[in-house]
Amino acid sequence: MKRAIRYLRFSQLGQSNGSIERQELYTDQYIQHHNIQLVDTFIDRGKSAKTFDRPDFIKLQIFIAKHYKSVDYLLVDQLDRFSRDAGEAMNMVKQFQKKYSIQIVSVTEGITFDYDTPGSFFRAGLQLLLAEEDNINRSIKVRGGLYTARAKEGRFLTREKPFGYRKVGEGKERHLEINEEEAKVVRIVYDMFLRDLPLYKIKEKAYELGFDRKGNMAVDRVLANPVYAGLVRVEAFKDLPGGLFPAIHEAIIDKSSWQIVQGKMKKEDKVKVVVDDDIPLRGVLKCHCGVPLTGAPSRGKSGKYFYYYKCKHSKHNNISAIKAHEQFLNACDLMSISETNIKVIRNSCYSTIEIEMKVNKKKAVEKKHELDEIKQKLNTVEEKWFKDEINKDTYDRWYPIYSGQILNLEAAIERLSANQGKVFEVLDTNLDMLSDMRYVYTKSDTLQKREFVNMVFNKNLYYEKGIYRTPTMMDMLSHNANKMEEKGYLIYQKKRDTFSNIPQSGR
Repeated sequence: MKRAIRYLRFSQLGQSNGSIERQELYTDQYIQHHNIQLVDTFIDRGKSAKTFDRPDFIKLQIFIAKHYKSVDYLLVDQLDRFSRDAGEAMNMVKQFQKKYSIQIVSVTEGITFDYDTPGSFFRAGLQLLLAEEDNINRSIKVRGGLYTARAKEGRFLTREKPFGYRKVGEGKERHLEINEEEAKVVRIVYDMFLRDLPLYKIKEKAYELGFDRKGNMAVDRVLANPVYAGLVRVEAFKDLPGGLFPAIHEAIIDKSSWQIVQGKMKKEDKVKVVVDDDIPLRGVLKCHCGVPLTGAPSRGKSGKYFYYYKCKHSKHNNISAIKAHEQFLNACDLMSISETNIKVIRNSCYSTIEIEMKVNKKKAVEKKHELDEIKQKLNTVEEKWFKDEINKDTYDRWYPIYSGQILNLEAAIERLSANQGKVFEVLDTNLDMLSDMRYVYTKSDTLQKREFVNMVFNKNLYYEKGIYRTPTMMDMLSHNANKMEEKGYLIYQKKRDTFSNIPQSGR
């Protein structure tokens, strides 16, 4: 009696197990009809035919290598159960016959593969080529469908939902909806990155707030993902262009901010600055030579540690952190603004914002006209390409230019059309705090202190000969600059390369 083993496979775990049951039924009928003894069965569930790296197929090969002398046939429902790559499948079945003298039988196709029989070899090859062609056609249909769904319908089709969203609906109605609790974390991550906070601190804060994605690059991927700007990235398909396309889901981050973040991420990585609460000015305060000061503790005779800001050059600054911090707080006292001036600032800010809103509204209208013109140009290029009036190279040259301009204009319109009501709210809530700048600074955390210094002095705060120095300072906080210098806290030497008014006489 002849002996046989059989191999069964189906591709997707979502498919009905009836596929395996059908293969079992047909191979059982063949076994009974030809009076063959079944030795063993190998089944791969949910495994693609694109590779031979399948658990039970590997077991099958090991079994044949050990017991080939006691096996006459390897039964399959169809030859494409091996592989949908005709070349690979032919090599595999040839190997089984020539090396192990095992004949491959395709039950439903009625083929017993015999390498020494031309008709058998031709039929097997033809069936495998037809299977590969079918696989190619299905792949094209799938990729075409994905392109249409993403580029034309704006649907997000990735299996795993992005952090900040939830998936709702079924089938074609399935779409992303903002998960507000997670979206808050995404907005904070973008905001911190735009404020130049160290990336490791951004990651710490994100996980503290509930960010649950794993991996060292998880936060980086959030910053790079266009889905948060209401866009979907699409790969080119055949002659159709790839790139970023508008999506149907609501954006968490405005396009303008997202684009700024992409630009910042492309820049060379900065030297990592480790934030320490005891020396918040480390890396922010600079030596008179221009080198950012480092900071470290030094152990005193009593065993207690004292912090110092130091320059990497040995004969330059080595400042007691206690002294430096007290000097800075005293300077903050003199930066404080009187109640009368705060009222003036409030009124001035309101007027400025209202003027800016009007200007922005006008600019937004202009940008919309410009956007319509660019879209029309893109439509014209597409029409010419469809009518064969231009070649593919010309289309490929102009498409990314116009689509990039469209994305930039849409981001600008979104920014210019933003509701400024939040600005008035922030002013009303925080403007009175300008009357006590020491309080503002001391109540800030370390990252906020660093941002405060960089903003007030435009990243130009130096230390030389026991006193702070700066060529740039926020105008409304510099009203007591002479007193700061008299008391030995800060010297503000304004840059003389620019003047708001042309002098009437003299130098």
